[in-house]
Amino acid sequence: MGQLRMERVQELMKQEISKIILEDLKDPRIGFVTVTRVHVTSDLRSARVFVSLMGNEEQMANSLRGLTRSLGFIRREVGHRVRLRYTPELSLELDDSMAYSAHIQELLLRVQKEDAEKKGGEDE
Repeated sequence: MGQLRMERVQELMKQEISKIILEDLKDPRIGFVTVTRVHVTSDLRSARVFVSLMGNEEQMANSLRGLTRSLGFIRREVGHRVRLRYTPELSLELDDSMAYSAHIQELLLRVQKEDAEKKGGEDE
């Protein structure tokens, strides 16, 4: 399958899964969820859905459990909304890139503050 078509399918699935989670899922366990990307295999038989969750550890665990329980519904809805020969099997994976980037930002700010303190001490 062409790379361009694969990217279009992945982006379309990402958009539709985001809409389904936002508008159609009624599970109270599911909190603030962002679908960051979708990776589909070349034969379109399976797809990994990367999600970013917000909240404390318990809220994130509950959201992940709720999403995992809803995968069948999400797959069925994707099958109705996205015209493909086969609807891919969906699996969820946590995307911790947001937490990682926040950690890197925190480290950079700490280093910047330490440099400012060293320069301030040298001027005296």
